[in-house]
Amino acid sequence: MVALDRLVDVLGSLGTHLACAPRGRDVELRGVALHDPAENTPAAAGDVLLGLGTPSVAAAARLVSSTAASAVVLHGKPPLDERVVAAAKKSGAAVLLVDPSVPWSQLANVTQTLVNGGTRTGDLFGLADVIAGVVGGPVTIEDQQSRVLAYSYRQEDVDPVRVQTILGRRVPEEARRALDEFGVFSHLASSDEPIFVPKLTPQLGNRLVAAVRAGRELLGSVWVEVTGPVDAARSAALVDGARTAALHLLRSRASTDLERQAEADLVIRLLEHPESADVARLGLPSADLRVIAVQAHAGEGEHGAAVLAFQRATAGFGWSRPGRSALFGNVLYTVIPAADDAVDWVRSLVRELPAEATVLAGIGGPAEATQLPTSRQEADECLALSTGAPVVYDDAWAQVLLHRLAAVAEAGRLPTRGPISNILRYDAEYGTQYAATLKAWLAAQGDVRAAARELKVHPNTLRYRMQKMAEVTPLPLDDPDQRLAMAIALSITRT
Repeated sequence: MVALDRLVDVLGSLGTHLACAPRGRDVELRGVALHDPAENTPAAAGDVLLGLGTPSVAAAARLVSSTAASAVVLHGKPPLDERVVAAAKKSGAAVLLVDPSVPWSQLANVTQTLVNGGTRTGDLFGLADVIAGVVGGPVTIEDQQSRVLAYSYRQEDVDPVRVQTILGRRVPEEARRALDEFGVFSHLASSDEPIFVPKLTPQLGNRLVAAVRAGRELLGSVWVEVTGPVDAARSAALVDGARTAALHLLRSRASTDLERQAEADLVIRLLEHPESADVARLGLPSADLRVIAVQAHAGEGEHGAAVLAFQRATAGFGWSRPGRSALFGNVLYTVIPAADDAVDWVRSLVRELPAEATVLAGIGGPAEATQLPTSRQEADECLALSTGAPVVYDDAWAQVLLHRLAAVAEAGRLPTRGPISNILRYDAEYGTQYAATLKAWLAAQGDVRAAARELKVHPNTLRYRMQKMAEVTPLPLDDPDQRLAMAIALSITRT
């Protein structure tokens, strides 16, 4: 079962547009049905009805008007015809328009996986073996970033680049540049036809490459190491294999989306209501945890980089990752065992994001599972202090304290009269530097020469300022409590 809103989000990458939703986006979907004009099989309430066999607007309107399904998926481009809108209002069914270039087989696979919670059917490694056997050569299946998703069993007598690609799970940068200069990646972006790549470097042998695509979206590519150009039959076999790989990747994406949502829900509960959360379901210990808060920005998109950071943080299921994550607005929260290096985790995440992304991070203090809301607050406060490098509460608790006090001051909850207020008003009226002078003197614990060096003035100048200050307002510098209060007030005052 999944909400209509979630289905729209997942199918959005296939060029899907929610044309109308008379009952809102929170409608729960429980099944998938295929429209068959010959059999006229009815759809049930809660179903997603895939509208095959609706060649005209009139046929689509009849289908939407008469169905009991909660949502109907049609091939077409917005805007939705008014006749179909009227039919949707009559039946209450939401209508989704999908780019006509997306095959119904792909839509059916993704929708079935998402709505019914299906798992992956088949194995990308097995598919790589099949393609290798038919095309005749070792195979790798890669994503858009040239990261290896699967490879065939037989990899003997392969060139050095293939070995490095499999061992490093990514195409070596030198080989990637050579392929880019040859035009391989621009070809994959625009064509489904396989491209033969001759030996470009001493380390990089011949390749036959085909795009893995869903509709207009490039999902990845299939690479076969060959001895030379291949015949039409083997090229066609590679195209068929790439189409099958697209189904695998789409189903994997839908399953992954469900897993991410389930993980995020558990993390949210752990951060907000830890007493009712089951930390064991997340594969985390019940103690020695900490929270990491991350904000990522890139370009003009408000949340695009944050969503990408969430996807990267939750990549590779099977609980092989140290942390468990959730996305709140534009902040990524990750709960990680305190024994793991949280700063190194942030740096690893940054390496997975585009170079132009700006990443800020705050890391809360160690906590038991029931104390994670406190660690989250500390992470938020450290995030507010971050200007680039991750800020760790263990090292920055003093700055966090002053930041809290500054917030109290801005809210008008600190005394507005006293020696510091008097000095600040005098500076503002006469352009003196008494506040900065007193702050330096207090930080130097009364050492006039050290304070003068900090201010880059002569010690006599500093002594003169201290004397004049005493004429402006009483300065009880012999009282340790008064000195502490004045130091705090000066530290949190934003002038």
